[in-house]
Amino acid sequence: MAEASLEAFAFAGGVASQLGIAVEALLIGADAASLADECAAHGAATVHHVVDAAITDYGPDAHGAAVAAAAGALSPSALVASGSDRGNEVLAYAAAELDLPFVANCLEVKTADDWEMTRVQWGGSLNEDARLTSSLPILSVAPHGVETAEPVAGATATVQPLDVALPESVTATMIQDRIVLSEGVTLATAPVVVGGGRGVGSAEGFEVLEALAAKLGGVVGCSRAVTNNGWRPHSDQVGQTGTRIAPQLYIACGISGAIQHWVGAKAAKKILAINTDPAANMVVKADYAIIGDLFDVVPAITES
Repeated sequence: MAEASLEAFAFAGGVASQLGIAVEALLIGADAASLADECAAHGAATVHHVVDAAITDYGPDAHGAAVAAAAGALSPSALVASGSDRGNEVLAYAAAELDLPFVANCLEVKTADDWEMTRVQWGGSLNEDARLTSSLPILSVAPHGVETAEPVAGATATVQPLDVALPESVTATMIQDRIVLSEGVTLATAPVVVGGGRGVGSAEGFEVLEALAAKLGGVVGCSRAVTNNGWRPHSDQVGQTGTRIAPQLYIACGISGAIQHWVGAKAAKKILAINTDPAANMVVKADYAIIGDLFDVVPAITES
């Protein structure tokens, strides 16, 4: 199960504890049944499973309609999902179907007659305190905003099939095929990310970063300036419009640290900045910094 989903379970557990109720999970699609015990290990007392001939793969309108139908059938106290692109997309569809407000990217929630919450706004540059009045609060969890909980060994779930009637119109957008671009450790899951910015100077300059990443068991990322120059593909971009990372260590090489990049990297446990500019934003915000030419510093670290 994706880390973002585990964060959603942890967040939902906190909400359920305040309300004095149990967490229940919703699985959509025939292939999702294998996740039932993992849901139980992370706090779900009951798992509802939606299988419909219309759902052959992921489709935002189909999944959103399934969530809305499940809400109508089960009358939950709240709907919670991860704040990933897909999680926010599905909840937005469900909220529109239910004609209810949707609050995205929450960090904390206090339940009362009016729910009070803190959520991420402006691409992570500020946190907003908000108040929600709704018959059914619909919330997503900010990526890397909460710590995941340790799974409960041996937990099993009660799986209950849930029949929903989805109109044919919800199949207008549906994944038809998949191509695997990479396997193994990815930018989003790597324990170490070595990032390069404009200071790397060229596509060829990333060879020293690749060598360091390989030695540390990590992957290479980059800033938006790099993808704009065509040195690396967009799939390598760290930032608000790229991938948000949360490695144990992020080594930022030749990156100034614009707010859009910082939003994608700030969840890293530790940040080491390598830069010739001691006043660069990334250097100022980093846990550790080396002021020097990355083409001198990075090979020295790799060879040590």
